[in-house]
Amino acid sequence: MGSRWTPDAVLDLARAYQPSCVLATASDWDVFTVLAREPQSAAALAGRLHADVRGLTVLLDALAAMSLLHKQGDRYSVPPDVAQVLTEDGCDSVLPMVRHQANCLRRWAQLARVVQTGKSADDVASIRGAAADQQSFIGAMHTICGPVAETIVAEIGVRSFRHLLDVGGASGTWTIAWLRAFPEATATLFDLPEVIPMAARRLADVGLADRVTLVPGDFDTDELPAGADLVWLSAIAHQNSREQNRGLFAKAYRAMVAGGVLLIRDVVMDDTHTEPVGGAMFAVNMLVATQGGSTYSMAEYGEDLTAVGFVNPTLCRRDPWMNSIVRAEKA
Repeated sequence: MGSRWTPDAVLDLARAYQPSCVLATASDWDVFTVLAREPQSAAALAGRLHADVRGLTVLLDALAAMSLLHKQGDRYSVPPDVAQVLTEDGCDSVLPMVRHQANCLRRWAQLARVVQTGKSADDVASIRGAAADQQSFIGAMHTICGPVAETIVAEIGVRSFRHLLDVGGASGTWTIAWLRAFPEATATLFDLPEVIPMAARRLADVGLADRVTLVPGDFDTDELPAGADLVWLSAIAHQNSREQNRGLFAKAYRAMVAGGVLLIRDVVMDDTHTEPVGGAMFAVNMLVATQGGSTYSMAEYGEDLTAVGFVNPTLCRRDPWMNSIVRAEKA
């Protein structure tokens, strides 16, 4: 049995949104990057950012109270450890993910209405605009996947493949990991037209552009590029309903060569859908963000994969978060 809920514990939980909102707002305004370059007063920073002086002063004082800024007199500066993780050019920057979480927060604030209507939350753009929000999302995926991708690829146990199809490959994080692990292989990265230039830049930066074909498209409406013997679906299945997943799995099946392997990276829930806890919370994220998305159990993945022709669906890597791997084969 867990610890007993007390009034204070419940109220602490109820107030937990407050520091998240302060951090999210500071990240949207990029105050850490600006102040890391030059400590300033609230008035000076407000003039530079075209923000309200009173509003920005209250925000900066809250950040200082949280030890995310240092305040001396009327000037604010960024501690070195904060600069590393919350500035645009920080060596361990997680700023794209923090901004993505800010976008999530705006949807989560509408949860009661979503539960009432069954419709996803209104998509409210940040002060940075919708295009910047999409860039934050793509950057966030690299932030969380980049440090672990090569390790996970090594642990999956794939012995060889000729050609990878990375569906919804974003800026190429997983394509890069797979091609580094298999130097003789090539890849096709398939994603929305506005995402393809981001992938082109990252692949060029790491010297792999000549081994990757970039194909713009929408996996909801388009068929997938044919000819791969390894199809990688990373963090996509949770965006879909089970019916939508069956449609996507069928497209992957049609695109693969005989004997090919499909790998799905995602949260995998237990049969009660209450463990892992992070997966249950992520199902709420999909409730507010999508019309049919959720997190699924291995039994559900197995049913949906075999329904479209795949054989031998197995959970080949278990993870408490997003890095579980489901494997299936095209006979």
